[in-house]
Amino acid sequence: MSEPIRVLVVDDDQSFRTNMTELLNRQEGISAACAESGDAALEVLAREAYDVVLLDMLMPGLSAHGTVREMRRRGLGAAVIVVTGHASVDDAVEMINLGAYDYLLKPCTIKEIVQKVTWAQEWRRLQPPQ
Repeated sequence: MSEPIRVLVVDDDQSFRTNMTELLNRQEGISAACAESGDAALEVLAREAYDVVLLDMLMPGLSAHGTVREMRRRGLGAAVIVVTGHASVDDAVEMINLGAYDYLLKPCTIKEIVQKVTWAQEWRRLQPPQ
């Protein structure tokens, strides 16, 4: 049996963060944890390796843009999937250009998220070594 996909859920909305983490942990082959901000996510990622980060677009403190920039600067190789209820094409394009793997609109189903997480992990696996 292969290792589970490690997912870090980053959202300032405690209800979303907790519910999403619990739903992901019920999925076969996924192990999820959470952080309440971009700064907290960077602290977690400095200590532990995660495969995929589900990152809320709008949070107080370090923004999704700043979080992804800092992850890339530090060489943190997790695939980032931005999840937001405040969508714009410009934001989606900017996040992809910064290095995010994908962009999802809230509300989204657990099935959609699991599919994106699985695809992101496969994409990571196919990337050349850094």
